[in-house]
Amino acid sequence: MKLVFIFFFLFVFCPPVRAGENSLQPGGFYIGQAPDGNRVFYGDRPLQLTTDNRFLLGFGRDADLQQHISLVDTNGRERVLTLQLQPRNYQIEKVDGISKKMMEPSTADLRRIRHEANQVWNARQQLSQRMPFSEPFIWPLKGRISGIYGSQRILNGEPRRPHFGVDIAAPAGTPVVAPAGGIVRLAHPGMFSSGKTLIIDHGFGLSSSFLHLSKILVKEGQPVRQGDRIALVGASGRVTGPHLDWRINWFDQRLDPKLWVPPMTP
Repeated sequence: MKLVFIFFFLFVFCPPVRAGENSLQPGGFYIGQAPDGNRVFYGDRPLQLTTDNRFLLGFGRDADLQQHISLVDTNGRERVLTLQLQPRNYQIEKVDGISKKMMEPSTADLRRIRHEANQVWNARQQLSQRMPFSEPFIWPLKGRISGIYGSQRILNGEPRRPHFGVDIAAPAGTPVVAPAGGIVRLAHPGMFSSGKTLIIDHGFGLSSSFLHLSKILVKEGQPVRQGDRIALVGASGRVTGPHLDWRINWFDQRLDPKLWVPPMTP
């Protein structure tokens, strides 16, 4: 029989180690700590534990506001812990009069998009045991925020994919640094939509993606430390001007990068 513990009890068994802006919301994440000897499950997914029993999970843009974590002790007894997420609203913009050519990629383009999406998916499935995810992240560069996580456009009455990153406007050639340590899993010279694309594995399913670059300064398999120069801002791919599109994933869940960093200061 499952025992359901209220949110108050969660902090006894799984105290969050991340302070600052509330990350318990869609697009957010949770870092907890399990009792010794316990296994942790998020749905059917067993969660990897650090040497001190910490674990990480992330919530997608449209995640249910109640999330459940199962702890199973050495005798097979299960405790179900409930996380209550705070609701959030997203910016929605309606744009009409877009040409059909812009709305509908060609068959060849679609084949290329699917192939590149598979490369990105494979890069994000790495399950390394690196632990930079537990350390404070820094901004990969500073500048004007020109696009926010979760925003969505409705083009000619048709909802498009939401924006899953944070856009930082900066001149082409501006250095981009690693927001946390990790290993380079993908360094692509030019994708259809995202142009020169870089993915860094931060460990335990967490990864950063950097899109529309003008130059990539690291190679696949290369370890990087927080603050290392990894790329230069550009306008490659399907964009109208130079900027960095920074994204964070927990496996296939797209997270809000702004929840991982302190407020940007000049």
